[in-house]
Amino acid sequence: MTETTSAPNFIRNQIAEELEAGRHDKIVTRFPPHPNGFLHIGHAKSICLNFGLAEQFGGECNLRFDDTNPEKEEQAYIDAIKEDVNWLGFEWAGDVRFASDYFDQLYAWAQHLVREGKAYVDDLSPDEIREYRGTLTEPGRPSPYRERGVEENLDLLERMRVGEFAEGEKVLRAKIDMASPNINLRDPILYRIRHARHHQAGDKWKIYPSYDFTHGQSDALEGVTHSLCSLEFEDHRPLYDWFLEHLPVPSRPRQIEFARLNLNYTLTSKRKLKLLVDQGIVDGWDDPRMPTISGMRRRGYTPASIRKFCEMIGVTRADGGLVDIAMLTHAIRSDLEDNAPRAMCVLKPLKVVLTNVPEDHEEVYEVAGHPARDDMPTRRIPFTREVYIDRDDFMEEPPKKFFRLAPGKEVRLRNSYVIRCDEVIKDDEGEVTELHCSVDFDTLGKNPEDRKVKGVLHWVSATHGIPMEVRLYDNLFQVEQPDKDRDADFLEHLNPESLVTVQGIGEPSLAGTEPESRYQFERVGYFCADRYASRPDHLVFNRTVGLKDSWAKIKKKG
Repeated sequence: MTETTSAPNFIRNQIAEELEAGRHDKIVTRFPPHPNGFLHIGHAKSICLNFGLAEQFGGECNLRFDDTNPEKEEQAYIDAIKEDVNWLGFEWAGDVRFASDYFDQLYAWAQHLVREGKAYVDDLSPDEIREYRGTLTEPGRPSPYRERGVEENLDLLERMRVGEFAEGEKVLRAKIDMASPNINLRDPILYRIRHARHHQAGDKWKIYPSYDFTHGQSDALEGVTHSLCSLEFEDHRPLYDWFLEHLPVPSRPRQIEFARLNLNYTLTSKRKLKLLVDQGIVDGWDDPRMPTISGMRRRGYTPASIRKFCEMIGVTRADGGLVDIAMLTHAIRSDLEDNAPRAMCVLKPLKVVLTNVPEDHEEVYEVAGHPARDDMPTRRIPFTREVYIDRDDFMEEPPKKFFRLAPGKEVRLRNSYVIRCDEVIKDDEGEVTELHCSVDFDTLGKNPEDRKVKGVLHWVSATHGIPMEVRLYDNLFQVEQPDKDRDADFLEHLNPESLVTVQGIGEPSLAGTEPESRYQFERVGYFCADRYASRPDHLVFNRTVGLKDSWAKIKKKG
């Protein structure tokens, strides 16, 4: 991939200083996704950060599923997340871990807090708990059940665990400070009753720990040295530390927050992405218009391009606002420019009959697979009397600087001859159906001596071309921040042209293309054979990105 300057990474700098000062023998990080949906580009930043730092400093990174809400979790999500991490090129330390692996220990620690007088069972309803918690400007009020005795609390907690009470009837809360300016410290909930079967633990539990009570202690049990999370968890850090201080944990991880990724024309809310899936607006979590890692993979993004993009945007504590999606498309373009073989494909076929070429004429050109890569195999391009060009490359009444085909005008067919348009054939409705052109046979591999021919068109033999379905993907949303206005429905901003399907014709070298093979279709853009729909006998290509690189132009202006 073309070299791009990396942005700052304050966490990497801190870890380097800590290792140099001898504060750690080895760093241990973790990537802790909730298995309640597919991972998106924002998660890719966290994956690259956690696994990348461990990789760079010779440490370890755990993959741990924070599976504390079985009602929203599925094995399919677990499998997809594991596949995404592997596809990006990372390996986790040891076996895959689950927060549910620690449910017995977490429950024992909950009992410890009760014995220490630092937790109690509360009978307030969810609405009453919210009312008693207070506001940002008013302190909370203590629950009337806050001073229950230790033995009563232990008994009620155990009865909650075995399923004696209904959902919502009771909760276990920490006893911290109902007047704290940090609402997270106003007696947070540690356990809720949920009569739900767990995908890992089965029917053993009728209560499940909150995320806040789970992730810090899970980090401690795993010996995590650096617990990296996005800035929305900054206000939760005092609670994270409170648990570590009041429980006999085996280690003390350090939580460090960083700014999350906000990409324009993109949503990264799992809830809203799930809505797109559930309403059939997209074809599943891995629809190529989705910002999920699996969707981007299906669209044709490479692991290298996503990792490079994450390196480009850097890691800071300051919310840098929206990241321009042009940075992301620049990353994939620069990768595919260097690594994608070339091919010709006509998306809107217009037949051209070369009238001075015999009907049985055929010659084959040996063409480079990549203009700068000798290691790529060559392609064989057959030239015949009838070829297809793209309909957009012809105009009957062209403007002055239209260097493509028009009546009486000449262009070169790429890797072939110069041709001149002599006649335009139309149907009864006046629609152009084919062009009759003539070949200058003295122009193969050289320019005419008596005139300049500026236009070069891609083309495909009508006899040997391969029919294929081509899906032209664009941004799913028409506005930079589709969910900026909370009072409006983000679905109002859907782009009706986010998917346009055409029936194209490709050069014969594309026959038998394997799924996920990537190409630059010359003069058109970068495309990837769909990993599910494409078969040797039915090729389906997804447009990854066009050829124009707006981010490269922005950088040059800067």
